[in-house]
Amino acid sequence: MRRSFLLAFRGGGGAVGCADCFLGKERREMRILSGIQPSGKLHIGNYFGMMRPALELQKQGDAYLFIANYHALTSVADAEALRQGTRDVALDFLACGLDPERTAFYRQSDLPEVHELAWLLSNVTPLGLLERCHSYKDKLAKGIAPNHGLLAYPVLMAADILIVQSNVVPVGKDQKQHVEVTRDIAIKFNNT
Repeated sequence: MRRSFLLAFRGGGGAVGCADCFLGKERREMRILSGIQPSGKLHIGNYFGMMRPALELQKQGDAYLFIANYHALTSVADAEALRQGTRDVALDFLACGLDPERTAFYRQSDLPEVHELAWLLSNVTPLGLLERCHSYKDKLAKGIAPNHGLLAYPVLMAADILIVQSNVVPVGKDQKQHVEVTRDIAIKFNNT
Protein backbone atom coordinates (compact mmCIF):
# COMPACT_ATOMS: atom_id res chain seq x y z
CA MET A 1 0.00 0.00 0.00
CA ARG A 2 1.43 3.35 -1.01
CA ARG A 3 1.06 6.12 1.51
CA SER A 4 0.45 9.59 0.16
CA PHE A 5 1.81 12.68 1.83
CA LEU A 6 0.47 16.14 2.11
CA LEU A 7 3.04 18.89 2.29
CA ALA A 8 1.83 21.72 4.44
CA PHE A 9 3.50 25.04 3.80
CA ARG A 10 3.33 27.88 6.27
CA GLY A 11 4.15 31.29 4.90
CA GLY A 12 6.45 33.85 6.45
CA GLY A 13 5.35 36.77 8.51
CA GLY A 14 4.72 36.96 12.22
CA ALA A 15 5.14 33.31 13.03
CA VAL A 16 5.01 31.87 16.49
CA GLY A 17 8.35 30.20 16.99
CA CYS A 18 11.33 30.90 19.10
CA ALA A 19 14.04 28.35 18.38
CA ASP A 20 16.83 29.29 16.05
CA CYS A 21 18.31 26.76 13.68
CA PHE A 22 19.92 23.85 15.55
CA LEU A 23 22.30 23.28 12.71
CA GLY A 24 24.39 26.38 13.37
CA LYS A 25 24.28 27.31 9.70
CA GLU A 26 22.50 29.98 7.76
CA ARG A 27 18.85 29.09 7.38
CA ARG A 28 17.93 27.55 4.06
CA GLU A 29 14.70 28.20 2.20
CA MET A 30 12.91 25.05 3.37
CA ARG A 31 12.69 24.11 7.03
CA ILE A 32 11.28 20.60 7.23
CA LEU A 33 9.87 18.95 10.36
CA SER A 34 8.89 15.33 10.71
CA GLY A 35 8.49 13.10 13.73
CA ILE A 36 7.77 9.48 14.53
CA GLN A 37 6.38 7.92 17.67
CA PRO A 38 8.39 5.14 19.31
CA SER A 39 5.21 3.18 19.94
CA GLY A 40 6.31 -0.20 18.60
CA LYS A 41 8.77 -2.00 16.39
CA LEU A 42 9.42 -0.18 13.15
CA HIS A 43 8.32 -1.99 10.03
CA ILE A 44 8.52 -1.63 6.27
CA GLY A 45 5.46 0.64 6.30
CA ASN A 46 7.27 3.06 8.63
CA TYR A 47 10.27 3.03 6.33
CA PHE A 48 8.37 3.75 3.11
CA GLY A 49 5.69 5.89 4.74
CA MET A 50 7.79 8.21 6.90
CA MET A 51 11.49 7.44 7.17
CA ARG A 52 12.50 7.32 3.52
CA PRO A 53 10.59 10.49 2.55
CA ALA A 54 12.02 12.31 5.61
CA LEU A 55 15.55 11.18 4.77
CA GLU A 56 15.10 12.40 1.19
CA LEU A 57 13.88 15.78 2.41
CA GLN A 58 17.02 16.27 4.54
CA LYS A 59 18.85 16.93 1.25
CA GLN A 60 16.50 19.76 0.29
CA GLY A 61 16.50 22.05 3.30
CA ASP A 62 17.02 22.37 7.03
CA ALA A 63 15.62 19.10 8.34
CA TYR A 64 14.34 18.58 11.86
CA LEU A 65 13.52 14.95 12.57
CA PHE A 66 12.41 13.98 16.03
CA ILE A 67 11.33 11.03 18.07
CA ALA A 68 7.89 11.95 19.39
CA ASN A 69 8.22 10.24 22.75
CA TYR A 70 5.75 12.57 24.48
CA HIS A 71 3.15 12.02 21.75
CA ALA A 72 3.67 8.28 22.25
CA LEU A 73 2.49 8.59 25.85
CA THR A 74 -1.06 8.63 24.49
CA SER A 75 -0.63 4.98 23.46
CA VAL A 76 2.38 3.54 25.34
CA ALA A 77 2.01 3.12 29.10
CA ASP A 78 5.16 1.04 29.75
CA ALA A 79 8.11 3.36 30.53
CA GLU A 80 10.75 0.75 29.65
CA ALA A 81 9.03 -0.04 26.34
CA LEU A 82 9.01 3.69 25.55
CA ARG A 83 12.73 4.04 26.37
CA GLN A 84 13.60 0.98 24.28
CA GLY A 85 11.39 2.14 21.41
CA THR A 86 13.10 5.53 21.48
CA ARG A 87 16.55 3.91 21.26
CA ASP A 88 15.37 1.61 18.47
CA VAL A 89 13.96 4.47 16.40
CA ALA A 90 17.21 6.45 16.80
CA LEU A 91 19.33 3.49 15.71
CA ASP A 92 17.01 2.68 12.80
CA PHE A 93 17.13 6.26 11.52
CA LEU A 94 20.92 6.32 11.67
CA ALA A 95 21.14 2.92 9.98
CA CYS A 96 18.82 4.08 7.20
CA GLY A 97 20.95 7.11 6.32
CA LEU A 98 20.13 9.99 8.63
CA ASP A 99 22.98 12.48 8.32
CA PRO A 100 23.60 14.09 11.74
CA GLU A 101 25.75 16.77 10.05
CA ARG A 102 22.82 17.85 7.91
CA THR A 103 19.83 17.09 10.14
CA ALA A 104 18.77 18.13 13.63
CA PHE A 105 17.71 14.82 15.19
CA TYR A 106 16.31 14.88 18.70
CA ARG A 107 13.93 13.43 21.24
CA GLN A 108 10.86 15.55 21.78
CA SER A 109 11.36 15.35 25.55
CA ASP A 110 14.82 16.95 25.22
CA LEU A 111 13.32 20.31 24.23
CA PRO A 112 11.55 21.82 27.25
CA GLU A 113 10.75 24.85 25.09
CA VAL A 114 8.32 22.70 23.08
CA HIS A 115 6.31 21.96 26.19
CA GLU A 116 6.44 25.55 27.39
CA LEU A 117 5.11 26.70 24.02
CA ALA A 118 2.45 23.96 24.10
CA TRP A 119 1.25 25.34 27.44
CA LEU A 120 1.10 28.90 26.07
CA LEU A 121 -0.73 27.73 22.95
CA SER A 122 -3.19 25.70 25.02
CA ASN A 123 -4.35 28.89 26.69
CA VAL A 124 -5.61 30.33 23.38
CA THR A 125 -6.89 27.07 21.89
CA PRO A 126 -10.66 26.65 22.02
CA LEU A 127 -11.73 23.33 23.53
CA GLY A 128 -14.26 22.84 20.73
CA LEU A 129 -11.47 22.98 18.14
CA LEU A 130 -9.75 20.03 19.83
CA GLU A 131 -12.98 18.10 20.37
CA ARG A 132 -13.74 18.33 16.63
CA CYS A 133 -10.44 16.72 15.60
CA HIS A 134 -11.02 13.50 13.67
CA SER A 135 -8.24 11.59 15.43
CA TYR A 136 -9.73 12.39 18.84
CA LYS A 137 -13.23 11.40 17.77
CA ASP A 138 -11.92 8.21 16.10
CA LYS A 139 -10.14 7.10 19.27
CA LEU A 140 -13.23 7.77 21.37
CA ALA A 141 -15.29 5.73 18.89
CA LYS A 142 -12.81 2.86 19.32
CA GLY A 143 -13.41 2.91 23.07
CA ILE A 144 -10.13 4.55 24.06
CA ALA A 145 -10.73 6.43 27.30
CA PRO A 146 -10.36 10.17 26.78
CA ASN A 147 -7.64 11.98 28.68
CA HIS A 148 -5.95 15.34 28.47
CA GLY A 149 -2.99 13.99 26.48
CA LEU A 150 -5.25 12.61 23.77
CA LEU A 151 -7.30 15.81 23.59
CA ALA A 152 -4.24 18.11 23.66
CA TYR A 153 -2.25 16.08 21.10
CA PRO A 154 -2.83 18.70 18.33
CA VAL A 155 -1.58 21.50 20.61
CA LEU A 156 1.66 19.64 21.29
CA MET A 157 1.98 18.97 17.56
CA ALA A 158 1.48 22.69 16.91
CA ALA A 159 4.28 23.47 19.36
CA ASP A 160 6.54 20.92 17.65
CA ILE A 161 5.96 22.63 14.30
CA LEU A 162 6.10 26.24 15.45
CA ILE A 163 9.10 25.99 17.77
CA VAL A 164 11.43 25.22 14.86
CA GLN A 165 9.57 27.61 12.54
CA SER A 166 8.97 24.82 10.07
CA ASN A 167 7.43 25.69 6.72
CA VAL A 168 7.26 22.12 5.34
CA VAL A 169 5.55 19.39 7.35
CA PRO A 170 5.09 16.10 5.51
CA VAL A 171 2.16 14.29 7.11
CA GLY A 172 -0.15 11.43 6.33
CA LYS A 173 -3.82 12.12 5.66
CA ASP A 174 -4.61 11.27 9.28
CA GLN A 175 -2.52 14.25 10.46
CA LYS A 176 -3.63 16.84 7.86
CA GLN A 177 -6.26 18.27 10.18
CA HIS A 178 -3.66 18.72 12.93
CA VAL A 179 -1.57 20.88 10.58
CA GLU A 180 -4.68 22.95 9.87
CA VAL A 181 -5.29 23.22 13.63
CA THR A 182 -1.68 24.42 13.98
CA ARG A 183 -2.43 27.24 11.55
CA ASP A 184 -5.58 28.20 13.46
CA ILE A 185 -3.80 28.14 16.83
CA ALA A 186 -0.88 30.23 15.49
CA ILE A 187 -3.26 32.85 14.08
CA LYS A 188 -5.17 33.04 17.36
CA PHE A 189 -1.92 33.24 19.37
CA ASN A 190 -0.47 35.97 17.16
CA ASN A 191 -3.67 38.00 17.45
CA THR A 192 -3.88 37.70 21.24
